[in-house]
Amino acid sequence: MQHLKVYTKNDVLSLTKIRRFETKVGERLQVLKEAADISVAIAESPAKYILFGVPEDLGSKGNYGSGGMDTLWLPFLQNFLNMQSNDFFDGTEILLLGHFDFGDMQYLIDHTAKGDEERIEAYRHAVNTIDDEVEHLAKIITETKKIPLVIGGGHNNSYPLIKGAAKGWHKAGVIPISQINCVNLDAHTSYRPLEGRHSGNAFRYAEEDGYLSKYCVVGIHENYIPQNVWIDIVNNPFFDCITFEDIFIHEKRTFMQSVAHAAGFTDETLTGIDIDLESVQHTLSNSLTPVGFSPVNARQYVSYTAAFSKPAYLHICQGITRTAEGITENDNGKLTAYLISDFIKGMAIE
Repeated sequence: MQHLKVYTKNDVLSLTKIRRFETKVGERLQVLKEAADISVAIAESPAKYILFGVPEDLGSKGNYGSGGMDTLWLPFLQNFLNMQSNDFFDGTEILLLGHFDFGDMQYLIDHTAKGDEERIEAYRHAVNTIDDEVEHLAKIITETKKIPLVIGGGHNNSYPLIKGAAKGWHKAGVIPISQINCVNLDAHTSYRPLEGRHSGNAFRYAEEDGYLSKYCVVGIHENYIPQNVWIDIVNNPFFDCITFEDIFIHEKRTFMQSVAHAAGFTDETLTGIDIDLESVQHTLSNSLTPVGFSPVNARQYVSYTAAFSKPAYLHICQGITRTAEGITENDNGKLTAYLISDFIKGMAIE
C-alpha cells in the first residue's frame, strides 16, 4: 500500500483545537504506534472501528465527472476531531489510520494524456491501482473482526471495499464464503456496464466477481436510471430498489419503511453500508440535486442500518467541499462527521 499515509498522534492533535475543561474526540481516539506493522497493530488495537480516507477523483473523472471528491477528507477530519468527547460518543473505540494519496497518478494523467478519451481510459486504468490498495487494507481490517469506516472519494471504492471485506470476514470465520450484501442510499445505482472501472459501476464489478450477493438501493431517481440497468435490476432476484418517487411522490412507503425494507432484504449476512452524498438535497457534488433526501434522512439511514443490519463496513462517498471552479461547501465535512458518530451510536443499540 505505497499510497497510504499513516497518521501520528501529533498529526491528529495538529487539527484538534484543545480547550480547557473540555475533551475533544481528537484527544481520545487511537492512532497506530510509530513504525508498527499495520496488520499486527490493527489486530492488537482494542479499537472496534478503523477510520481511513480515500480522497481521490480518478473514479469520478473516469465516469465523465468533473471531480472534487478529493476535497471532503480534510474538512471532515477538522469537524470530526473537534467534536466533544462525552457520554454519547467518546471516540476511544476508533483508530484513525490515515488516508490514501493518489495524487501522483492524478498528476501524471492530467499532464501526459492526449485528448479527452485517452484521459478517460487512463483514469479507469488508474482505478485498478486504487482497487488493489483499498481492497488490501479492507481485508487487513476485517480479518481482525474490526469494521472499516471509509470516507471517499468516489463510489468506485465500493468495489474494493466489498471485495476486501468479503475476503477478510471470511478469513476471520464470520461468514462461510467470501460474499456479502450491500445497502446503498443513492440517487443512482452505480451499476453501469463493465466498461472499465469508474465510480458508476462498482456494484456491477462486485457482483460479476462473486463478492456481492444481495444489493438494495434506496432513493434512486427514476429520471436517471439507464433503461438497460433498470432491466438488469428488475430481472435479478438478488437486487432490489426503492425509487425516490415511490417514497416522496407516490408515497407507497415512508422513508423509514424503505430503509427497514432494505435492511430486512439483506439481513441474512454481513452487509456493507453505503451512502452517496449526491443523494442529499443541495449537497455540493457532480450531480447536485434540487430534490433529494434531507441531512436528517441521511442520519436516520446510517443509524438504522447500523442498529438493525449486520454491518461489514461503512462507506460515505461522492461528497465535495470545493470544486475545480472554486465553489465551496462548508457543510459536507460536518455532515460526514455526524454520520460517522451516528453509525457508531447505532451499533451500540441493543
